[in-house]
Amino acid sequence: MHLSDLLGEEGFLLQYSSPSQSNMELRRVALTCMANICLRIPGQPPLDDQYRSVCFRAFLKTLQSTKPPDTDELYYCMMIQAALKGLQCCLSGGKWKFGGGEELGSVLAALKRLMFQGAPGVIVEWPAVLYPAPLPQYESLSAAKAAESPKSLEPPKDNKKRKSKGKGKKMKTEESRGDEREGDAETVPAPPKGRAEEKQPASFLYPSWKLNSSDSEFSDLEGNAQSKLRVNHGRVRQGALHCLLAVVKAVEKRTLYGYWSSFIPDSPIGGPPPLTLLTIILKDLSPKVRLCALQVLSAMLDGSRQFLAVAEDTASPRTSYTPFSFTLATAIRELHRTLSLALLAETSPQTLTQVIKCLAYLVANAPYHRLRPGLLTLLWKHIRPYVRHRDVNVRVSVLTLYGALVTTQAPLPEVQLLLQQPDHSSSTGAFTPQDSGLSWRQRDGVSSPSRTPVTHSQRSSSTHSPHIPHTPGEEDSRRLWLLQLCVTLVTQPREDQSDSEGVGGGAALEPPPVRLEALQVSNNERAPTQLMCITVLLGLTYIENYLVKTAAVRALGIYVLFPCLREDVMFVADTANTILAALDDRSTNVRAKAAWSLGNLTDTLIVNMESVGVDFQEELSDMLLLKMLQAATRAAADKDRVKSNAVRALGNLLHFLRQSQMTRPAFQQPLEDAVRALVKTVQSEATMKVRWNACYALGNAFRNPALPLDSAAWSHEAFSALCHVVTSCKNFKVRIKSAAALAVPAHRGCYGDTERFTRVWRSLATALENSEDTNDFLEYRYSASLRHTLSQALLHLLSVSQSQDMLGLSASLASEEGTGIREHLIKYLRAEEGGGEEAEKDIRGESLHPRERIGSVEQILIRIKGLKVEGEEERGKEMCTFCFVFLSLTPSQLQQMATLS
Repeated sequence: MHLSDLLGEEGFLLQYSSPSQSNMELRRVALTCMANICLRIPGQPPLDDQYRSVCFRAFLKTLQSTKPPDTDELYYCMMIQAALKGLQCCLSGGKWKFGGGEELGSVLAALKRLMFQGAPGVIVEWPAVLYPAPLPQYESLSAAKAAESPKSLEPPKDNKKRKSKGKGKKMKTEESRGDEREGDAETVPAPPKGRAEEKQPASFLYPSWKLNSSDSEFSDLEGNAQSKLRVNHGRVRQGALHCLLAVVKAVEKRTLYGYWSSFIPDSPIGGPPPLTLLTIILKDLSPKVRLCALQVLSAMLDGSRQFLAVAEDTASPRTSYTPFSFTLATAIRELHRTLSLALLAETSPQTLTQVIKCLAYLVANAPYHRLRPGLLTLLWKHIRPYVRHRDVNVRVSVLTLYGALVTTQAPLPEVQLLLQQPDHSSSTGAFTPQDSGLSWRQRDGVSSPSRTPVTHSQRSSSTHSPHIPHTPGEEDSRRLWLLQLCVTLVTQPREDQSDSEGVGGGAALEPPPVRLEALQVSNNERAPTQLMCITVLLGLTYIENYLVKTAAVRALGIYVLFPCLREDVMFVADTANTILAALDDRSTNVRAKAAWSLGNLTDTLIVNMESVGVDFQEELSDMLLLKMLQAATRAAADKDRVKSNAVRALGNLLHFLRQSQMTRPAFQQPLEDAVRALVKTVQSEATMKVRWNACYALGNAFRNPALPLDSAAWSHEAFSALCHVVTSCKNFKVRIKSAAALAVPAHRGCYGDTERFTRVWRSLATALENSEDTNDFLEYRYSASLRHTLSQALLHLLSVSQSQDMLGLSASLASEEGTGIREHLIKYLRAEEGGGEEAEKDIRGESLHPRERIGSVEQILIRIKGLKVEGEEERGKEMCTFCFVFLSLTPSQLQQMATLS
């Protein structure tokens, strides 16, 4: 049977899955079959886009349709689950291919409605389409329920528990109480002065699902019909969030930003609170649904730094209107508030881990230097007790969050103060996870809201951070408690490992990338701390657990960037030997991090070469450099994850080598192998990131004046590869980097003979002519940057050209295509270089005869050759004049120039 029989216009799967089909079970089976057809199977070609689009429209139509009358709710939920699974299969593993903004808005609207399927107290009119807007979109109350909705949302006037006859009524009452608590909890991040935080009742912070755990979907008997319906409602919500996660990953970030206000609100502005992801995180009864909502929010926050960078609330907003920067800053504060509430109230270890990960994404992307201080201080206080949580995954996520905190816009003064707090700094009487039974020293269980209050003395003794032993007089150990904690975790493994840690318990040993320069300790205090951290990390790279080894290698790759360590030749050598050993590890993850760390290490070599000078180059062992060059060459043939940073390291090493090293026999073959590895990567079908890095590496290598570009056999291959990429690569960013690499050689001799020089010129000219030819709109936005780089490269070639090159250059510019190139370069000279207009006045006088003009070009060329290197400013002016005059020649004059040449 062919797919057209199933999914064609008359295909029976389309007929059975149609909303007109009254048999819900038949619709569910048909949708399930379509979902399985769309499922991507590793090693097999994906479904054709034509049939995938047909399935997509069928799934979307199903999700948009309302429940038919006289249809069982349970069967309807199961049918919706099948459609959600199918939509997720259509969206997974690729870019969005299903139309423009209207289709995307329809999908988002349907998913947002289903995110709240069966949620108590949700009575709204859902829009059919969501449109991108910078301001929040609030759902309107249903007209049929407008009169009764205020009652359902009105908080109770007293704290007494009310009896309810039905579960539906009970759940609705709890939702109302949840609204009251969520509204009151806005004061938690900034309590009023003079009011002790410990006086607030513990239930003050709890969402509705935390107060009565017996109402969770897992507590009722499976045979109960209402329990089955509740479970299936939860599965619908979970499936909708899985689909939303697939949409977030498939749609371009810039496009998705317009829909943020539909899923991430700013502070409530009166009236009913908006229904967003944060509502689910705080109020959904299912921990699995809350986990899915947190995963979606994490995916939205990941990589959002450029979008959030405009947020600012340091200045008071204008009264006439609220600027977008202030609205975005308010949304960040609302995210902090909501996630802090979820952090303190969550009981599921898996969901709690995702809450902390989500906070790490927020911290890593939010511009705290543009926000009023205090957010990180409050988060620091809330997160600190979880360092000793009983679940290993929670502890690992806490360390990741600490890593994000200490690296955010480092050195951030607020973080520096937090790092210098003593161990007992959190004993302020604040509500902590120990109050809700989350301490790793206590057993599982959810405390009742009516439990006995904790006294201030008890709270102070139970909420302090774990005691880290230190010897008297070690002030740096007391001040930099986070470093001490990390060392303690990796040198003193816990004896009370929980069952949940299993084989992967080593993940708890991962040290966060703490930035030493953010701590601002004196030189006398810094030495013992450095020695402690370096010794621990070097030792951890020899542990068999690949998670620990990966984290240790990564941390060394960060440490080698610190100014206080990168000029230490011994540390650089020890780190290099450790990384070289890790590059031969059997784990791809370890090799990938080792290649990344090697790239960082070689970056520091270039920095030291420019700042320290020849002394550092001479102190570094030739044999160690040779080993790094050979190891990076081997890694360039590894998987793309390893290759992308291996080629970066190769470019740095080729730039760093000295003339005395290149002439040694031991270096000649490895040098040739390294360049050919870069050439092969540029020409390969690897990912665009890898090819971009390879082009960058070649340009970096060309900066080494000792590299024999004029005579080496591999030189021709390198230039040919870059010329091919700059004219034919579909990715404009790779073209930009290849053009920049071709413009690196500083002298005419580096380009070889006239034939190679002319080929480079023609390749760049062709690329400039075709700089707007693309079928991909996403690439078109880089066309201006591509033209800018190509213009710079062409003018550079023109400025280093010699008389023997005039024949090829004149023929190229005299052609029909060359006219547009000349006009563009002249325009670029006037706009970018400055002084072009003066050159035009001086050289293009009305009395200047064409023959005299040609003679003046030759004279300028002669003067350029005679200029000394120290006259750089004068040389630059002459170059600009020469380029301008040469480009101003008419086609007939260019032909005469070619004849004279």
